[in-house]
Amino acid sequence: MIRLPGVEWRREARVGVTGVWVVGVMPDEKVWDLLRAAVQDSSPVPVSVPWDVSGGLDWWRGKARESMFSESATSPGSWSADEDAFRLSAFLDACRDDSEHVEALRDAVMDQFPSDGEEGLFVAVARKASPFSALAYALGPDAVLRLPGWFGDFLLDAEQVRAQLPAAEEALALTGAQRRDAVERIHAWMTGLGDDPDHHAGELLDGPLRVLRHAARTGQAAAAHVRWY
Repeated sequence: MIRLPGVEWRREARVGVTGVWVVGVMPDEKVWDLLRAAVQDSSPVPVSVPWDVSGGLDWWRGKARESMFSESATSPGSWSADEDAFRLSAFLDACRDDSEHVEALRDAVMDQFPSDGEEGLFVAVARKASPFSALAYALGPDAVLRLPGWFGDFLLDAEQVRAQLPAAEEALALTGAQRRDAVERIHAWMTGLGDDPDHHAGELLDGPLRVLRHAARTGQAAAAHVRWY
């Protein structure tokens, strides 16, 4: 068992589940309506943080340049997770708010996403692994903190999309050796912690940025959610 402050992580905890990261556009006028409804529908509760985010980030920064995976001896082209990979996975999962009222807001936001459409919707799905966590491992902590919102979750009105797009482009629009390294690290996560050898690693970089650019160009809001099913 891997332990972090306030977190317990068992290797078998994600067996049989599917990780999803959804990024989509929505009408700008709906953002504040949904937020107001969420505030009215939720009961006030004390805000507490049972884990040390700052300490977790400091640990991650110290490991960011290292590989947390080793090449699989039994499955060519796949990777095996080291203990640090499980620890990072636990930290990233712990940064997600899965309280009932936040999950209800996620459901309401997703109802506003386009049903299809290449530019306005991006969905990444992986067996036994979180696509956003794979991206986070590839980018490193400082680049992840430049992305909108909080560890893969955000809800931005049109003005906020335009304001935050340059930072997202800086984090995601990788080229050359940086992109090749990021794609390899995504593949390591998806095969070492997950069971998804056929994923499209490059789309984890290109898809969210495509949606944000589309939202900025068309004056729409944008949102993203990390979920497990």
